[in-house]
Amino acid sequence: MLASPAAAWPGGGIVSPDDAAPTGWAAVDGVTNGGAGAPAANQYVVDSLAELKAALANHGEPKAPKIIYVSGKINGNQTPDGRILGEQDYAPGYDINKYMSCFGPEGKTWSDQTFEYCKSQRQLRQTGSNNMKRQIEVSLPSNTSVIGLDGDAGFVGANIVILSATNVVVRNVSVEAPVDFFSTWSPDDGDLGAWNARFDAVSSVTSNHLWFDHVTLSDGRFPDSEAPIGFHGKPANRHDGLLDLKDGTDYVTISNSRIMNHDKTMLLGSGDEHVDKDGGKLRVSYIGNLMENIQQRGPRVRFGQVHVVNNYFVGSTDHPDYPMISEAQGGSSYFLGAGYASRIFSENNAFDYTGPGADPSVTVSSYNGDRFHDEGSWYNGAPIDLNAIAQSSFEANKAEALAEAAEDGTAAPDWTAWDFSTDVGWDPADVYAYKAFTDVDSVRDHALNFAGSGVLKVKAP
Repeated sequence: MLASPAAAWPGGGIVSPDDAAPTGWAAVDGVTNGGAGAPAANQYVVDSLAELKAALANHGEPKAPKIIYVSGKINGNQTPDGRILGEQDYAPGYDINKYMSCFGPEGKTWSDQTFEYCKSQRQLRQTGSNNMKRQIEVSLPSNTSVIGLDGDAGFVGANIVILSATNVVVRNVSVEAPVDFFSTWSPDDGDLGAWNARFDAVSSVTSNHLWFDHVTLSDGRFPDSEAPIGFHGKPANRHDGLLDLKDGTDYVTISNSRIMNHDKTMLLGSGDEHVDKDGGKLRVSYIGNLMENIQQRGPRVRFGQVHVVNNYFVGSTDHPDYPMISEAQGGSSYFLGAGYASRIFSENNAFDYTGPGADPSVTVSSYNGDRFHDEGSWYNGAPIDLNAIAQSSFEANKAEALAEAAEDGTAAPDWTAWDFSTDVGWDPADVYAYKAFTDVDSVRDHALNFAGSGVLKVKAP
């Protein structure tokens, strides 16, 4: 158990600022070590948003190697004078209930003429969203390491973005997803409409060689169940993704982390039509993580060659804030999502799913994805055939799409001509060295006791 992050730090360990991703896709075609080798002048200890942004600017050389140690919690809504901004600071006069009333009682159609305040509420929502973006966005440039100094280190309410960067390391921090006060209602999204929040907790756009290790990501103190009640008697969704990788992001390892208590959790690729951006990219490894109470996208993959190994997936049908209701039960929850042209290699993962009506179909759902391979995984402690579940999901979606095309007299989507296969065209053992746990108790024990922030020991510079 020496070659894989799933076992490399079984009892924690001391972080060296020069550590590099030891395995997974982040260790391929180069080295992912962030700010390794940064001189003393480019090493910082920060405890506020203003200090963090100054450190990222790095004396006017943002792409030069730098190591940033985070002390305590950094709030994305904090101004340089220490105030914490809220909804009315970003857009005085905005009222979500007034905003919703302009769509009519069922949320179907917006009109500026519904009430005299509708035009101003529409403008206030957009203004507030833009003001919030300018405040909470934190951009990590190339050759950066962000390391939490202690178990309390991390971010609340920040929108961490890695944009067109290379060689970024984030370790030993917690990230509480930002609350979007100005989430948009989209009447045409799905059968009943949907809320669409703007801000991910962490996202990467067109970046490569990223290593997230011993990170904890969640909604934290603000579950959507406590958000204002929206249309159809359901709370507004004020969170977007937890850790989304988009637009050709490549060579990423996510290891030994806790990813929990969230709905739209991890998305790879942003559309089936984006082959020009994502084709041949989105090579990502998920190793030794705890995925708990994630209602969907753990991850959902388009195009990517994704290795999912030794992760522990936990959910229940009756969780008070994040219930997972599988498609077989009439819901839309799943752990692994095989999207268009994806190539997922799943290996020795443990799935524990409980509560009334819990069934194994929650483990894998196909979203136009015809290639999926699993070996050695478990469901509630017993071996499970994930390949058969993935195939059944693909074939059901294919039959539905073909029937809809025939009824409408339109051409069927291209993926309906494909046949399901467990040959994903690649094997992680041919790409990088690793050795996985092969018993369910070890997978569970590692995720529960050695994953997430606060496990590693870090010395300040």
